[in-house]
This record gives sequence, structure tokens and C-alpha cells, in this order.
Amino acid sequence: MFLLNGQPLQEGTVFKDAEGNTYPPNWLNQSTEEQKTAIGITWVVDPIRADDRFYWDGDVNNPKDLDGLKTQFIKQIKYTAGALLSQTDWYVIRKAERNIEIPAEIALKRTQIVTESNRLETDINATTSVESLIEVLNIQNWGE
Repeated sequence: MFLLNGQPLQEGTVFKDAEGNTYPPNWLNQSTEEQKTAIGITWVVDPIRADDRFYWDGDVNNPKDLDGLKTQFIKQIKYTAGALLSQTDWYVIRKAERNIEIPAEIALKRTQIVTESNRLETDINATTSVESLIEVLNIQNWGE
């Protein structure tokens, strides 16, 4: 982004320099690097904002409380597992009420969901930094 006196300049808008000179909306796009430098305009790469789920104000140097994040994401993992399991709960109820077997593929799917939930909870609890928590959360396999 372009900066003038430390302030960002919006391309396509009128702006004034420190001496009060007014520049038209197309000036930034049509001027040379030398012309920009002559009035004090600099270019800086737009900062990459850190994920607000893990960092305060998108600042990688300001992580949220790790224990609080662990609690939050474990709750989310349990919610996800519960939602996925709820789709096949009726098989379990049918088995309990009428002793009708749960199809093998459904039993396997339910086992995989519980296994993944348990793995994620264990891995989340083992993290020692926000960065390692992000790595754990980026590798989830809930199946099809």
C-alpha cells in the first residue's frame, strides 16, 4: 500500500501532500516512482493479518490465552462429533429398543468419528503453543 507521512493512501481518490498540494484521483496510478518519492510517498507491503480466532487484533505477537483456546476448541470438537453422530443415532436407538443390528458401515463410521474426536482432544490438550494448536486443528479427518 502507498503511504504518505505514515498514512495510507487510497488509490483512485484525491489526496493532499504535506504542503497542501492536491492530487487528482488517478495520480498514484499515472505517476512514476520518482514522482511519488519526491513528495514523500512510500510503498509498504500490506501486513498479513493473523487469524482472529487465535490472536488479538490480528497480531501474531499477541496470541490469545492457550488454555482458553484449548477449552473452546475441545467444546467445538465435541459439538462436531455430536452433530455427526446424531445423523446415525437412530440405529443405536433401534438396536436398544428392538435389537436390530447396526449395519457394519454405520458402526464403522461412528467408531471413526469417536476416534477422531478423541484424537483431536488428546492432541489439543498436548499443545504447548498457539502455533501448535493451529497445526492440530488444521489436520482434522471426520471421514466422508
